[in-house]
Amino acid sequence: MNRTEEKYTKYALCREMLESVGVAKGFDPSRTKGLAEAFGRIGRVLLTGEGSSRIFPAKNLIRKILTAGLDVQVVTEGSRQAATYDLSKFVVCAASNSGRTKEVVKLLQQLKEKGHENLFGLTAKEDNLLKDYTNETLVLTCGWENAVAATKSVLEQAMVYQSTAAHLAGVEIPQKAMEPFAAALDKALTMDIPADVVQAACNAGTIHFAGYNDGVAEELTLKTNEITRKKSDFLEGTYAVHGIEEVMDPGDIVFVVEPIAEEMQKFHDVLVKGVGMKVVCIATRAVEGFPTIQVPDVCMMNPFLFLAAGWNLLVEIGLSLGIDLDKPTRARKVGNEFVG
Repeated sequence: MNRTEEKYTKYALCREMLESVGVAKGFDPSRTKGLAEAFGRIGRVLLTGEGSSRIFPAKNLIRKILTAGLDVQVVTEGSRQAATYDLSKFVVCAASNSGRTKEVVKLLQQLKEKGHENLFGLTAKEDNLLKDYTNETLVLTCGWENAVAATKSVLEQAMVYQSTAAHLAGVEIPQKAMEPFAAALDKALTMDIPADVVQAACNAGTIHFAGYNDGVAEELTLKTNEITRKKSDFLEGTYAVHGIEEVMDPGDIVFVVEPIAEEMQKFHDVLVKGVGMKVVCIATRAVEGFPTIQVPDVCMMNPFLFLAAGWNLLVEIGLSLGIDLDKPTRARKVGNEFVG
């Protein structure tokens, strides 16, 4: 994907993916200090939302919190299921790009009616319903997206949450530190994807994504449906080699995000040799024995680059299949809008 060819720039989806570089470069980590203070003071956090607003942003934060050993419990759940829990001892942070997602608004209404005092919102619109029920609602700087598939908003939501983890760890990130990250993000979005990998994915009956439960592979699984209109599956960890191989087809393809070296021989034996399918890695290093989509190494921000490389990949697949990237047949921008 690039910024000059009309075959990319004519689509809002591609333009918004590429705009995420500017969003990253201009992100101000200091604006989440209030959120971090609430997280640390209460010590229990529920992150909720629907679809892409929750998958990568929430699960990436959970992984970061656990990796750093911070004394904060962070969990995530869809709003309807969260409404069945006793959340009186939790900070609740609800994400909705439109600020009008029905499930999210109903949960906040319910909690406020019960006298809950630690409610926060995250949205892409100034004119939103979340602010009516929360202590504070942060409005993203990325602006509203026209493409059905959320991209730059997902990235900024995740940056909001991850910067709270930095504050909790006592790490002050200067705004200028966003520049090298943004440059690396641009490389992931605009690098060439090998033609044989794109073609193999185009020919696949199902495109699988495997990897850590940090939202990257799961979010790319959803984006595969929205962007390429192909069937997809998320295979957490080693799920890919623990039974599902029985129903995989040789023509299927698996993308392993941030592969663990000790596991790749098993992937080769079961999937490449056993099923006869293609396995491709998305990583910061070349993975021996596997074709690799390689991104720069930016340490704790690597999951953002894996996600961006995945977007790049999916755009190439969609265009190769002749898909109109901006006009899905059934999917809507706001899945279930609150009216009332």
